[in-house]
Formats: sequence, structure tokens, C-alpha cells
Amino acid sequence: MTIFLIIIVLLLAFGIFRYYRNRSFVDILTEEQFIEGYRKAQLIDVREPQEFDNGHILGARNIPITQMKQRLVEMRTDKPVYLYCQGTSRSMRAANLLRKNGYKDLNVLQGGFRKWSGRVKTNN
Repeated sequence: MTIFLIIIVLLLAFGIFRYYRNRSFVDILTEEQFIEGYRKAQLIDVREPQEFDNGHILGARNIPITQMKQRLVEMRTDKPVYLYCQGTSRSMRAANLLRKNGYKDLNVLQGGFRKWSGRVKTNN
């Protein structure tokens, strides 16, 4: 029982650590804040192509998290990057990858695409 409690405490501590570490290099933006800045930035949808085709934010490019390492050359390091996925987990992973590769101005949509109420385009 003691080992089980130690494992739970360690997992909780690790989760808290990751949350605050991520907050130090990425801005999590409300929909209003996201709308204010994404037109002057690189808007990247990190979901898979079929998710993107079913609906995405108008003007977004689809660079799935699964392909991001190979497609870094498609993004500029000198421009802000606005990321989103269905929730926030994939976009946070993408932000971490981009940070490790020299990107500085990283922004993630709070709540992701499922919370988005702005303009949407579909490819179907």
C-alpha cells in the first residue's frame, strides 16, 4: 500500500512539474487572444489529415504531430507559431518539440478545436 501511495505522489508531482515547465515556454491563449494574433502568425493544426479534412480553423496548415520532426523546414523560427489540436495535449507536445528546435514565440489554443466557435473550413 505504501508503494502505491508513493507512486501516486510521484506521478502527481511529475504532472505538476510538466505543467509549470510547459507554461514557461508556451502561452495558452483563450479563443479571443488566439483570434487576435493568429492571422499574423503561422497557424498550425497538429491533428491527423482526416481530422483536419473534417473541419479546421480557416487559414490553418496541417502538420500532424506525427510528421512534425520531418517537416520543421516548413515553419519559420522568426515568426510566432499558433498551434491547436482537438484538445491541447498534441499541441503541447508539438510546442515542446518546436522549442527544442529553436522556436521561441509558441502559442496554444486553450481547449483546442473542440472548443473553437470561430470560422471553420472543411475539405469534404
